[in-house]
Amino acid sequence: MEAVDQLASAGTFRVVKEPLAFLRVLEWLFAIFAFATCGGYSGGLRLSVDCANKSESDLNIDIAFAYPFRLHEVNFDAPTCEGKRRETLSLIGDFSSSAEFFVTIAVFAFLYSLAATVVYIFFQNKYRENNRGPLIDFIVTVVFSFLWLVGSSAWAKGLSDVKIATDPEEVLLLMSACKQQSNKCLPVRSPVMSSLNTSVVFGFLNFILWAGNIWFVFKETGWHSSGQRHPPDTMEKQSSSYNQGGYNQDSYGPAGGYNQPGSYGQVGEYGQSQSYGQSGPTSFANQI
Repeated sequence: MEAVDQLASAGTFRVVKEPLAFLRVLEWLFAIFAFATCGGYSGGLRLSVDCANKSESDLNIDIAFAYPFRLHEVNFDAPTCEGKRRETLSLIGDFSSSAEFFVTIAVFAFLYSLAATVVYIFFQNKYRENNRGPLIDFIVTVVFSFLWLVGSSAWAKGLSDVKIATDPEEVLLLMSACKQQSNKCLPVRSPVMSSLNTSVVFGFLNFILWAGNIWFVFKETGWHSSGQRHPPDTMEKQSSSYNQGGYNQDSYGPAGGYNQPGSYGQVGEYGQSQSYGQSGPTSFANQI
């Protein structure tokens, strides 16, 4: 307990209440659900072939498949309804690429979300002391958003193909015995795909979370802070340039060009009549 208390005191857990860290926690949880529902899947179907000769019938043909859905490697035996001979068939398709790509994205997203949350809690000062941490976080968030969109779309298409390839009606068409009208071929049990459908939903939910978190990560970068500082600086420069110019000075005041006392208020060229006025009477008086 002491170690836990020390760890809790060292970390700043209040950042989890902020949108940036809170969304990281949700991304961590949703990534677990995404790769668990897809990577842990295993299912199967059951078919029955009732031959005209009852002794050759097989009413319980079980076909099992699982992640990563290399269905062409799934083999099963089916009666031919021609004596005791049986044929070995396999399902059609290889959908491992889209499934493995989806699970890989989920695993790496899980690891990064966990690491980012730890950094936010215990190394927040180092994360914000320079712009490198937020920039890396921003780039990784954008990349994962794109990967989640691509991976979820690809897996949704792959899942649709898996459903078609494992449809009991489609599998019955592969059997030679079912091509004869005298034999009765029926599906007994279809595969349950609910968990795979859930994985696709979690995939797109992860895309929404990561795409929505881009804005909150961007606010931590220097790009956002510089964008916030630029408009006031520009306005200050513009206001200073107008204040220093001739239009916003006290041009009509005491120091202006039109109301300068040096032009009309001071004793100017035409206003120096005082000198002429004083010299005239003095000279005249002297002459008298």
